[in-house]
Amino acid sequence: MKKTALSLLLFFCVQLLRAQTPEDSVKAVVNKLFAAMKASDAAALDACFTNAALLQSVTANGEVRNEEVKEFAKQIASLPKDSADERIVFETVKVDANLAVVWAPYQFYYAGKFSHCGVDSFQLIREGGQWKIHYLIDTRRKKGCQ
Repeated sequence: MKKTALSLLLFFCVQLLRAQTPEDSVKAVVNKLFAAMKASDAAALDACFTNAALLQSVTANGEVRNEEVKEFAKQIASLPKDSADERIVFETVKVDANLAVVWAPYQFYYAGKFSHCGVDSFQLIREGGQWKIHYLIDTRRKKGCQ
């Protein structure tokens, strides 16, 4: 009886350790976005965003460029599979209730060759129990990449 109780306790402890934190579930959505890009999958990419999502890029001279999610997805879908490879580092992930923020330096490779680097800044909201990207702004540069 003691062995069974101890085994059950150990099992539940392991399950708790494996439980996904809110930060992990936010990271999962961001990782799905980059997996969809690499797979050239417009539908999977679009599913990562809210219906009112906003995409922006800050150019080297400080100009802000807007892009529609549907247009971005269409552009990604036109690329050969495995050509768009954005590699990020989750530097900061913060969650408060239904709002999350991610700060992630990245390096972008196209067809296996380095293209540019920068930082992605995400704002995510939880809709219907699922995290979605509501705002994404990034920087892009060719110099100063590590």
